[in-house]
Amino acid sequence: MNRRAALAVLAALLGAGTLPAQNAPVVVYLVRHAEKADDSRDPPLSEAGRARAEGLVHVLSSVGITKVWSTSYQRTLSTAAPLAASLHLDVTPYDPSKLAEFAALLRATPGRHLVVGHSNTTPELVRALGGDPGGAIPDWEYDRLYVVVIGPGGTTAMPLRYGAASVAK
Repeated sequence: MNRRAALAVLAALLGAGTLPAQNAPVVVYLVRHAEKADDSRDPPLSEAGRARAEGLVHVLSSVGITKVWSTSYQRTLSTAAPLAASLHLDVTPYDPSKLAEFAALLRATPGRHLVVGHSNTTPELVRALGGDPGGAIPDWEYDRLYVVVIGPGGTTAMPLRYGAASVAK
């Protein structure tokens, strides 16, 4: 099953908005920022990174995203921006040094969220939300997409892939 189909099935299984708000799970989609142009402190996205950011629009535009979150770095904001713009949403900043507090806010905020972070913070946020992130995200990997579903019965985390496959350098 391809990635887009997997997300569509997941959205269908979750009811895509048909449950009453008090019973609807919180769904958090988490990605690391897309490919960066260089190794400077706050680099822009590379051409491949801009293409990957646009790919998020194709993968997530129909899943009912209600809130888009990003750290304040150029590469994360640029990864979040195309989807946010296509959905007419603002990108809300969060502090990656306060993941426990941010996880509590996400769990308490109904809806479906996209969170754009970093290779070191994204798996930690999955863990803080109650999911299992699997292994670390290597520096060369940009195609991991976590889907974390937080419901009355607990939390489920599913790692998927999107866009062009990342290849070890």
